[in-house]
Amino acid sequence: MAAPLRRAVAGLLTRLQTSATTTRTLLPSSSCSQNIPSCLWKLGRLNHVAIAVPDLEKAQSLYKDVLGAQVSETVALPEHGVYTVFVELGNTKLELLHPLGEESPIASFLQKNKIGGMHHICIEVDDIKVAMTELKKKKIRILSEEPKIGAHGKPVIFLHPKDCHGVLVELEQA
Repeated sequence: MAAPLRRAVAGLLTRLQTSATTTRTLLPSSSCSQNIPSCLWKLGRLNHVAIAVPDLEKAQSLYKDVLGAQVSETVALPEHGVYTVFVELGNTKLELLHPLGEESPIASFLQKNKIGGMHHICIEVDDIKVAMTELKKKKIRILSEEPKIGAHGKPVIFLHPKDCHGVLVELEQA
């Protein structure tokens, strides 16, 4: 590695280490956010990243036949207006989403994003009802009044992307 590149990498690593130390110092590990010292509910692991796809069979083939992943069967979820397929990744999953009908939220997503793309992330929570109550108090919009049953047979809610830095966030009861 050339000397200027080595110095640049070393400088970047030093800044990252300093930032990480500062972050750990400023944010206690038990806090839910920078402003709230503790929560009545807890975020869990990343359950999945959902990807909207215009051609479900082609997407399944990519992950199964080309990349060698374990891919589930296609499941229709009429309440959500989607077909889903899960790709197992060991520590998490990808959820492939395809529209189930013209009124599907995925159909409108694909109208704007012809080749598909990341649709949402799903994070597990230990108590979805308590999470909903606290999030509403914190002025985070929830896209339904009550949880719906998601693809894993567990209650889920979606948080408005404008309240989550442009990301559609799904919370799923662990």
